[in-house]
Amino acid sequence: MLTRVSRFGPTLPRLLSKPPARFVSQSKPTSGASSAAVTELHPAAEQAGHGEVSHYVKNPDYHGFSSDPVVDQWNMRVGFFFGISVALVIGGTFIHYLPDHGMRQWARREAERVIQQREKEGLPVIGENYYDPNKIVLTPAGEE
Repeated sequence: MLTRVSRFGPTLPRLLSKPPARFVSQSKPTSGASSAAVTELHPAAEQAGHGEVSHYVKNPDYHGFSSDPVVDQWNMRVGFFFGISVALVIGGTFIHYLPDHGMRQWARREAERVIQQREKEGLPVIGENYYDPNKIVLTPAGEE
């Protein structure tokens, strides 16, 4: 990633220092006028005084919820309370108290209980035959 950024080298500061303000059209004019058309990058604001005022001018602490400053601040507080506090606390509690996935803890407790029972009875922890050989049904050697 750093090698890609370093390719821009000295051109990156020049690009960021002076952003273009105007574009000049180089296309052939369709009317009789022969001058190049100049367009603004950003449209000029209305100078008549009837233009729309930015929310940041009306309320420097604008959070984007409402144009009314009091409602905007309360909506921000309620949004952050429910979005962060409640979601993290209730979400974390829910995840913490989820049941044992795959019953791993239960399987370990059951294995420990069986080992203690077999040691108490004097049996080996693991028998030499996992299954009882008398209960295994094998097909005769001639049939397949």
